[in-house]
Amino acid sequence: MILGIGVDIIKIARFESMTPRFMTRVFTSRERAYLLNKNHASAAGLFAAKEAAVKALGTGFRGFWPNEIEVVHNKYGKPQVVLHKEAARIAKMLAKGKSRFGRGYTINLSISHTDTDAIAFVVIS
Repeated sequence: MILGIGVDIIKIARFESMTPRFMTRVFTSRERAYLLNKNHASAAGLFAAKEAAVKALGTGFRGFWPNEIEVVHNKYGKPQVVLHKEAARIAKMLAKGKSRFGRGYTINLSISHTDTDAIAFVVIS
């Protein structure tokens, strides 16, 4: 059962001058470490994933910070969403309210980019 769908597209150029404060407020320490050897397209892709996730949750960034949504990569490089603190609580409430079995939720994420734009698509089921 699909609980939420979200998509976001963003200009990569917006990430060419990220301040340390922005990096800390938006990205987790794991994400910041991942981005050290990556280009601006990767940062834009992670941010688009966070935006798509809050759209799928149906909340926007209300009541929690973007760094409570973390994008990690499995051993094959597939991006995955990990929710922390308030974002995780909201997702659990969404799953409990919609799932007749109460088994929780799964978040599927896809990220892609061109030379100028990054896009992310999230499905919560």
